[in-house]
Amino acid sequence: MNRQQISDRDLIRNFIAGNEACMEMLVKRYKSKVYTAIYLVVQDTYIAEDIFQETFIKVIRTFKSGKYEENDKFKQWVMRIARNLAIDYYRKVKKMPKITRDDGSDIFETLNFFERSIEDKIVQNERERVIRMFIKELPEEQKEVLILRHYGDLSFKEISELTGISINTALGRMRYALINLRKMINTYAPDLNK
Repeated sequence: MNRQQISDRDLIRNFIAGNEACMEMLVKRYKSKVYTAIYLVVQDTYIAEDIFQETFIKVIRTFKSGKYEENDKFKQWVMRIARNLAIDYYRKVKKMPKITRDDGSDIFETLNFFERSIEDKIVQNERERVIRMFIKELPEEQKEVLILRHYGDLSFKEISELTGISINTALGRMRYALINLRKMINTYAPDLNK
């Protein structure tokens, strides 16, 4: 059976029943999103890897202790654990978040299904650099929602549950983030609109 077809609930039940491979499937299923959420906060690959491992150790301990409440929200739950552990670390060292993927590559890179010319790549790299710079200038609340929505691929409901704000507040923060980004682009980099 394809691992994408097995529900989180079934994987969790089978892991608790003793099938260790089910935990591996859960980790693989959510590795990219969980790691990215951590890395955005801590901005260090080694620390992000440590917190990623700590996240899943906490998950395993919760499962084995019988304290996990099955509610079909594993993704949100594991993201909340990761986010809290990363924020705890961030508060200790007070580093600025960096926007990258779990493999260390820039989050703004897109999949290329065709070979772009060197000139196109240079232009794209410059656009990405400018957008990253503008995102760093957004208020923290707006930046968080923007990153979770566009780069974490979370729904507004998931963002609401993860951050403890209402869906309307998340939508509002996203709206203002986009308005502010457009203003910065129009003011400081109008060439990006071309």
